[in-house]
Amino acid sequence: MHMHFSRAAAALALAFAGGTFLMLPTRLASQPAVAHNVILFVPDGLRARIVDSTLAPEMAAIRSGGVNFANSHSLFPTFTTANASGMSTGHFLGDTGDFSNTIFTGYKVSAARLSVTPFIENDAVLGDIDEHFGGSYLDEETVLAAARVAGYGTAAIGKVGPVAIFDVTERTGKTIVIDDSTGNDGGLPVDPAILAQIKAVTQTDKTPGRGANAPSGTATTPGTLQANIVQQTFFADVATKVVLPALQAKNAPFVMVFWSRDPDGTQHNQGDSLNTLTPGINGPTSFAAIKNADNDLRQIREAVRALGLESTTDIIVSADHGFSTISKQSMTSSAAQYTFADVPTHFLPPGFLALDIAHALAMPVSDPDRDDAVVHPDIEGRYPSRGNGLIGFDSSKPDVVVAANGGSDLVYLPQANATMLAPRVVSALLAQDYVSGVFVDDRLGSIPGTLPISAINLLGAALTPVPSIVVNFRSSSTGCAIETNCTVEVADSNLQQGQGMHGSFSRADTANFMAAIGPDFKAGFTDTAPVSNADVGMTVAKLLHLTVPAKGKLVGRVMTEALKGGNMPEFRRDVLRSAASDGGLVTILNLQQVGSTRYFDAAGFAGRTVGL
Repeated sequence: MHMHFSRAAAALALAFAGGTFLMLPTRLASQPAVAHNVILFVPDGLRARIVDSTLAPEMAAIRSGGVNFANSHSLFPTFTTANASGMSTGHFLGDTGDFSNTIFTGYKVSAARLSVTPFIENDAVLGDIDEHFGGSYLDEETVLAAARVAGYGTAAIGKVGPVAIFDVTERTGKTIVIDDSTGNDGGLPVDPAILAQIKAVTQTDKTPGRGANAPSGTATTPGTLQANIVQQTFFADVATKVVLPALQAKNAPFVMVFWSRDPDGTQHNQGDSLNTLTPGINGPTSFAAIKNADNDLRQIREAVRALGLESTTDIIVSADHGFSTISKQSMTSSAAQYTFADVPTHFLPPGFLALDIAHALAMPVSDPDRDDAVVHPDIEGRYPSRGNGLIGFDSSKPDVVVAANGGSDLVYLPQANATMLAPRVVSALLAQDYVSGVFVDDRLGSIPGTLPISAINLLGAALTPVPSIVVNFRSSSTGCAIETNCTVEVADSNLQQGQGMHGSFSRADTANFMAAIGPDFKAGFTDTAPVSNADVGMTVAKLLHLTVPAKGKLVGRVMTEALKGGNMPEFRRDVLRSAASDGGLVTILNLQQVGSTRYFDAAGFAGRTVGL
């Protein structure tokens, strides 16, 4: 399929000069002289095709009444902070360095109990790595930061981690940041006047915990059967009764991010499907979580109308990623043959990738999240406590580091022997039935069966250590009519088979729900061109009339075709294939392209990834 640029749309293309991109001054015919407000609502983990008028009526109404982004894309690896970095900066992960929720930092992070593989959905950890990497680990200015500097109102509310990433260097309260940690230990500063208003409205100035929604269960005990109602009601009340009126009172354009933990948090922890693949994340608890997020969006839209802001406020709804049901099964993994007290017999334990690589290399593995203690699965029945592993005979100088994340893992080779070691690690990966597609740092050379990480925009200007190898895990469908709604994926996680996860390169995880409505957007329009979360960042900047400087060049595009007066861009589909391994395995990458901007549909080995 091919679509065409108009001259006006082409004039909005990015111009690169001296490492900086500029929004060219040519405007769409209907672009207002004064920027409108922007609300970005992120329903974490909402699948693209699960939304209907019964399950999520507010989102369905925006999709039908405004713009339906029918060809949407999460950034791979399909994790929360990675996509927050894309939405907040307009850059792909090769520039932001936020490669997954758990990364290898190359140093012991004090805020993460001296782990070198911190989980970065944490305000203190984000501050620690910011300081280590010269003030901002992203090394790219965020749109909220640019808006704040321009004198706009700025706020980010909701899930801890991604919320702070939207203005990651601002820790004085100038941007209103309300997350899980607000009022609690490690929380970011909030203007005392705002906190006083929050207390007056909600009877507390501390974010409540998740309560009955928090338990994830065990291998023998189901997880939660409740959505994240209490915490998200607090966030929605803060957003609508405190923050929106405060932003309106500034008499300047504003941008507010609302990051809904649901359905993600509930889909992860749900107890509807303990150790069974069905219903998986299609049980009543997961559906209640989708409705919970939709209710919060409805409350925000009602507040926008009540405040008289509807005609001046654009609302973009974009999930960070899709979702799948967890499988813990493998016929090839040596890790699955060990006995663990809290893992069903022959199921994959947390940290199976680290254990299997260590076994193949005949090296010990240590646990970076347990004081670098050596893990003895055969003697002590232990696995890496959070799945992460330091592989080698000296844990202070590991030959291999595995950052476990879920539907895909990151493998780092931090020593001088990386070029020699990479083919051995890849060989071990290709021997596993749970692997579906491998990507290797271009600088390590071409290895049969793998594609380079540059092909998926993971090699750019990042400050954080770049993964040497990215491993995608196998996915399949349980057989429903819309396979991305019932996809199952192998996941390196402490959660159980039947619970929920994401991170893979299946279309179930890359297909995120996206829609938009407001004065700058077309009405009743279906956008069939590919769009991504990096485009969200670029489009928000455009709507706010901001020029944001850039250091890296891996950027999204303005979704011009969705704006009034904009024409559809030309786009094309393509398939990349690696050279075959000795065993005949070929990493396949399905992608689309608008100009130089790439969109990644799915990747992996034939027959092992949904969407190939």
